[in-house]
Amino acid sequence: MRKRGAQILFVVFCTILGFILLLVSLDRSVDIYSLGGLLIGLFTGLVILTIERYFRRASSRTLVSGFLGLVLGLLLARILGIALADLLVTLPDPVVGALQTVITVALGYLGVVVVMEKGQEVRLLNLVRVLKEQPRLKSYKILDTSVIIDGRIADICETGFLEGTLVIPQFILRELQHIADSSDPLKRNRGRRGLDILQRIQKKVDVHVEISDMDFPEIREVDAKLVALAKAMNAKVLTNDFNLNKVAELHGVAVLNINELTNALKPVVLPGEEMRVYVLKEGKEYNQGVAYLDDGTMVVIDNGRRYIGQTIDVCVTSVLQTTAGRMIFSRLKEEAEAA
Repeated sequence: MRKRGAQILFVVFCTILGFILLLVSLDRSVDIYSLGGLLIGLFTGLVILTIERYFRRASSRTLVSGFLGLVLGLLLARILGIALADLLVTLPDPVVGALQTVITVALGYLGVVVVMEKGQEVRLLNLVRVLKEQPRLKSYKILDTSVIIDGRIADICETGFLEGTLVIPQFILRELQHIADSSDPLKRNRGRRGLDILQRIQKKVDVHVEISDMDFPEIREVDAKLVALAKAMNAKVLTNDFNLNKVAELHGVAVLNINELTNALKPVVLPGEEMRVYVLKEGKEYNQGVAYLDDGTMVVIDNGRRYIGQTIDVCVTSVLQTTAGRMIFSRLKEEAEAA
């Protein structure tokens, strides 16, 4: 409201000033000609407000490019005027003034247009980049319920690999609170664990956490709300939910899947390599034993059933990558050597 009032006062001021200046320049009493100053002042004020509105909407890069283009255009007009000085002397004064005005306006306009169009390519000799007129956009990553309860996100934050702002929507907090208040002990413990993980992340000095109040009342499903929020904020979704991962990708939303990150960080195992494992239980197939690596990878051992509860040496025969993770198939070292 104050801005609108200031603009109206500015237009009124320009109108009165135009009338006074034209009246003084004509050195005559008020008549139809001096009243033209009102129109001139009004027109000038409206033009300035239009330019101001454009300046507010334009980016810093555009304004800097336009200003430098105007300066270059005016300098070129000045140089051209000096070069044509001898020719202009032979012309009448009104014609000379009109030509100089046209040349100045035309070259100033051309300078602005050309530099704004081509400034992105030539970068104005890198002057725009040096001025750092446009700050870097923030990088947002939205946490879903599953990745918060999982807890590994806190360990990843402590490593310093995550950059940008972690966004926690209010509807995710409400869902966590609802889980933490559940009558089911398992759900209640998972919800409380999620809240503890959030507190742990917030205590990290180098991690910026933001609580978002943005909601979508017309959308009921939490996963759909997350996708809508990610699109509105141009953010990525941090999750380990396979279904949410697929839905977000269908909507063109970038996803950071913790499970995929975990699988990518597991050490590479090639057929023929030897490893030492602890046989934990019996496998699904006849006479198989099952062991697990430190990262949770399952190792299936042919003829390893009789070694349950023992640590043995095995030789890798093949590696199977599935959506649930990776499985390593192996056989006893002595059998591999005998073959």
